[in-house]
Amino acid sequence: MLPDEALNWVIGAMGRGSRVSSAHRLPLGGWHVNHAVEVVDARGRAHRLVLRRWARPGWERDDPDYTVEREVRVLELLRASAVPAPLVVAADPTGAQCGVPALLITRLPGDPPGAADAARDDFCRQLADTLGQIHDVAGKPALEPYRLYYDRARAAPASWMPATGVWAQAAAAVRNPPPATTMTLIHRDYHPENTLWSAGRLTGVVDWTQASYGPPALDVAHMRWNLAADHGRKVADRFLDCYRATTSRRLDHQAYWDLVSLLDLLLDGEDPDEPVESELLRPLERYTTTLLMDLA
Repeated sequence: MLPDEALNWVIGAMGRGSRVSSAHRLPLGGWHVNHAVEVVDARGRAHRLVLRRWARPGWERDDPDYTVEREVRVLELLRASAVPAPLVVAADPTGAQCGVPALLITRLPGDPPGAADAARDDFCRQLADTLGQIHDVAGKPALEPYRLYYDRARAAPASWMPATGVWAQAAAAVRNPPPATTMTLIHRDYHPENTLWSAGRLTGVVDWTQASYGPPALDVAHMRWNLAADHGRKVADRFLDCYRATTSRRLDHQAYWDLVSLLDLLLDGEDPDEPVESELLRPLERYTTTLLMDLA
């Protein structure tokens, strides 16, 4: 159930005489508490919305730069683009009205991709085409620069990682200085679960809190390890081929950024008592082995 403060804020944002006809928590999203909300305004029109609340304990300590203001700035930048992103309806950056910082946005059609979507011949092409649109958005210097979640220059395998040598080689590889690269708007968390699909068509990209000014290859890399973990290296490579074809970007140093992004997952918040599950680590170790071969 939504707190009364949150419900009252949504109603106030939609105007006098509005009422919330339904609200349910969306299953995905670890950074925020997201609710699908339907509001009927004073004229009887229904509005499909998403209420995003910064209700995760400690977010302001762990990620103080990932704010409501940041996401609003990015979504306003995307408003005039071809990228299928939500529109901002209202924002409460301080939480003075909603109880916690909050953002009210339009709800895009579709759902995260299912097995049938992922099996489509054009699945990777649609993902790549949309990412290319993101990287082409103008106004990028006004964005915050990207950051990694570990110290790249001092990267070392976590204590829980298998002592196979693969992770030591990967850590040594990313300790090298980053190659020269162009910088663009990047989503920073672009993976299948942050896309929406309807009738076999990609209809939306969500969760823009981490969007940054950074290397497009880092976005490509983030998608690639997700695809490799779920579908294997061939699908990850197909996505890369589609991205190169749709954008004409060469991405000559992609293997380096692939390793940087992968260790961003594995070394973030290192805790020997909370290793990555072996069901995920095994395919990622195989993927890393092939990336090291590419880098050589």
